[in-house]
Amino acid sequence: MDYLKTVVPSQLVSERGSNLVVINPGSANLRVGLAHQDTPFIVPHCIARRTTQIPKLNVQDQILNSQVTTAQHMEREKAYDAIASLLKIPFLDEEVANNSFPRKMGRIDGYNPINARKDTAFTWTDVYVKDQNSSMVSESSMNRSEGNDSLGQHEGTDSEGPSSSECKFKEFICGEEALRISPTEPYSLRRPIRRGHLNISQHYPFQQVLEDLQTIWDWILIEKLHIPHHERSLYSVILVASETFDNREIKEILSILLRDLHFSSAVVHQEGLAAVFGNGLSTACVVNIGAQATSVICIEDGMALPNTEKTLPFGGEDISRCLLWTQRHHQTWPQIRTDILTKPIDLLMLNRLKESYCEIKEGELDAAAVVHSYEDGMPPGSHKIRLTALNVPPMGLFHPALLVPDVYPPPPRSWFHDYEDMLEDVWNMSDSQFPGISAGLPMWDNYPVFSTKPKKEEKVGLAEAITSSILSAGRIDLQRKLFCSIQLIGGVALTGGLIPVVEERVLHTIPSNEAIDTVEVLQSRTNPTFVSWRGGAILGVLDFSRDAWIHRDDWIRNGIHIGSGRKYKDSYFLQAQAMCYINS
Repeated sequence: MDYLKTVVPSQLVSERGSNLVVINPGSANLRVGLAHQDTPFIVPHCIARRTTQIPKLNVQDQILNSQVTTAQHMEREKAYDAIASLLKIPFLDEEVANNSFPRKMGRIDGYNPINARKDTAFTWTDVYVKDQNSSMVSESSMNRSEGNDSLGQHEGTDSEGPSSSECKFKEFICGEEALRISPTEPYSLRRPIRRGHLNISQHYPFQQVLEDLQTIWDWILIEKLHIPHHERSLYSVILVASETFDNREIKEILSILLRDLHFSSAVVHQEGLAAVFGNGLSTACVVNIGAQATSVICIEDGMALPNTEKTLPFGGEDISRCLLWTQRHHQTWPQIRTDILTKPIDLLMLNRLKESYCEIKEGELDAAAVVHSYEDGMPPGSHKIRLTALNVPPMGLFHPALLVPDVYPPPPRSWFHDYEDMLEDVWNMSDSQFPGISAGLPMWDNYPVFSTKPKKEEKVGLAEAITSSILSAGRIDLQRKLFCSIQLIGGVALTGGLIPVVEERVLHTIPSNEAIDTVEVLQSRTNPTFVSWRGGAILGVLDFSRDAWIHRDDWIRNGIHIGSGRKYKDSYFLQAQAMCYINS
C-alpha cells in the first residue's frame, strides 16, 4: 500500500498495463485493448456465419417490426413539426420551393476524422479463403484489412469471384467485414447484443448468442491484440459493463472470459463509473448515448447511485434511420433500395452520413453529399444528392417519437428470471483485511452495482431522463453539483451543437419549485467514444491486487455465490489514485 502511495502513474501502467486486457462491449461496437494503450480497437460487434439454410436469413435476429403503424407515423410527424418550430425551419408538409431565401449549403466538418472519407463507397467483403495448397495463396488475401474502404481496390476478386477449385468460403467473418457481405453470399449476420442486452430470442437461441460472443472476442484477441490461446493465462481482463446488463448476463459473460477464453482473472467495472474515472472526475451525471440504447446514472465521490439509473431504448442508429426517413419524406433520397434492417452495408453508409453532416443548429441546414446503392454484389453506384433538414434527426433524442424505436425492439425479457445475485452479497470490510483503508468509507458496500430486477426502460426524452435521474439523488447540494457536472459519452456525444441544447432543455425541464438555476455539461478530456474503456484501464491498473478480482480456477470450480466472501467494492483511496493518474 505504501508503494502505491509513492509510485509514479506511468510506472504503474508499464508494470501492470501490458498484461491487462480491457473489454467494453456495446450493442453495436466492441472496444478492446491493452490497458497501457492510449486508445482501444473499436470493432463492430457482429459476426457473419456461413449458412446452408434455405431460405437464407440475411440477418439472424428476432422478428423485426419493420412496419411503422399509423399511430406511430402520426406521432413521428407531430414530433417533426415540434422540432421544426424550435429550429425555425419549415414544417414537414410546408412548401419551400417558393421560399425567397436560399437554402443553406455546407459541409459539417465537426470532430470526426471520418469526414475525410465521407463520400467514399464501401466495398463488398471477399468471403473466400484460398486453398492453402494453391500457389496463389497470400496472407494479405486471407486477412484483408477491415478498415479498407477504398473503392475498386478489390474489384477483380470481388466481382468475378475465385474458382471453386482454388477457394472455399470462410466459416465466419467478424467486425466491419461482416457488415459488408453481399446479400447473395451464403452468410447470416448475427449481433449477440441488442439494445444493451444479450440478443436472445426464439430465432437466436441462448447458446448461439454465447458462442458468437466467444468467437468474436477470441478473433479480436488473436487478430488485433495478437494474444494466442496458449498465452491467455498470462493475462487478466477488465470487463467494463453497461448498466443495462442484468446479473445473469454479467455471469454468462464472465464465464466466457474465464472458462472459454482462458484469462487468469477478471474484474467487472460499471460503464458509467469508469467514464467518471476516465475523465478524472469524482462526481458527475453520466449520460451514455450509445448506438442502440442510452443510459443515465449519477456518481457521487466515486460511488454509483443505483436509484438514479435510467435507460432509454434509442441511440445513434435510430438517428441514422431517422435521417433516411427525413430524406425520403422530402423526396431527396434517390430511387435506390436502401434497407438497413436486412442490408447492413446500408446502415454503415447512413451512420457515416449522420456523423459527417448532422448537427443541431437553428435554421435550414442542407448539404451536398454522395450516397451509394449496394445491389447483389455489384459494384456500388454513386448518387449526388442534396441532404435536407440535417438538424432534425439528432433532435429525436429529445423527442423520441421521431425515432420510432419499436422498429428495432429490445430482446424479450422472459429469459431473465435468475435472481441469484453475484455482485451484491454482504461484505464486511475490516482494517485487518485491508490495512490503511478506513472501514467506514467503502465506496459501494451499501450500493448494488447491477439491480437484481429486470431493467425498466423509460419512455421519455433525454432531457427528462437526465432531470429525473439527478433529482433522484436526494440532497439539494448534491443535485446542484450534478446539474453542473453532466458528462456526455458515446459516439453521439460528438454531434455538433448537442451540448448547448442539453443544457438548455434540461434547465427548462427542472420543475419550477426546485431551487436550481444552473445546468452545465462538462467538456470531455478523453474522446467520448471510448472514455469508459479508458477509465476501466485506469481502474484495472490501480486495483490489480484487490479482492474484487475473480480468479479462473475459483470461478470454474465454485462460481461466485452468496456468502462466498467476494463483492464488487472499492475505496476512496482508489479514487484518489485515479485522480492522480489522470492529472499527471
